[in-house]
Amino acid sequence: MANPERTRLGLPDLGVGVGLRIPHYRHVFEHRPRVDWFEIISENFMVDGGMPIANLERALASYRLVQHGVSLSIGSADPLDFDYLRRLKALLGKVRSPWVSDHLCWTGAHGVNLHDLLPLPYTEEAVRHVAARARAVQDFLEVRLALENVSSYLTFTASRMTEWEFLSAVAEEADCGILLDVNNVFVSSFNHGFDPEAYIDGVPHHRIVQFHLAGHTHHGSYILDTHSAHVDDAVWSLYRRALARTGDVSTLVEWDDDIPPFEVLAAEAEKARVIREEVARGRAA
Repeated sequence: MANPERTRLGLPDLGVGVGLRIPHYRHVFEHRPRVDWFEIISENFMVDGGMPIANLERALASYRLVQHGVSLSIGSADPLDFDYLRRLKALLGKVRSPWVSDHLCWTGAHGVNLHDLLPLPYTEEAVRHVAARARAVQDFLEVRLALENVSSYLTFTASRMTEWEFLSAVAEEADCGILLDVNNVFVSSFNHGFDPEAYIDGVPHHRIVQFHLAGHTHHGSYILDTHSAHVDDAVWSLYRRALARTGDVSTLVEWDDDIPPFEVLAAEAEKARVIREEVARGRAA
């Protein structure tokens, strides 16, 4: 269950949630299942009206919602898109999301959106560039920004630090939160040959305001972050390790492809809830 007494960077622990997806709307609205909160993709609701807003209002009537974006492009060399940010802030006025998250990546250049979450070189120059933009976004939105580590399939020869050192440096310089995607840690660790436990241990735990858990697809020599399967045992193990360092943190289970019946997704959320409780008991002991 959520622990409203515990806050991180002034943000509450909401408990365990799942992504709100169209195939589950009917079940959610008719049966109101036991879920602590839902995460929405911000861009799907950044409109003036119609069915998206009607469904948003139905969800808000029963659940706490948190906004998660895919188009901020915080690492781009293009200027920040303040038209996008104004629409994002307008949605915040409706949702009252306690924080807003997006990915530590870039999604395009020269005004062209590539619709992918592309990695950055891990350099001091990139840290300064991204942190300055993150501060500007956080100040404009007037709510805490949380940046998520992405899964990656290539690295830059220009990189001069590890991914977790880069994520840590950006978060500290920007004074923002971290959305730690545990599945992405595992996926990238396999693809690039680093120690995922070193990643979990190496980030500033007081800045982790949310976890993501998801399934992936293993292709033998590489792993794709597909959000199309149950959470892998290795990812559950990393989640336990992270919780042991952070204590209870808002946790979200993602399932975005080959979406199963809601009961299957809810069972994954329940597994996360059980693990949270087991780790909490261990910390207390």
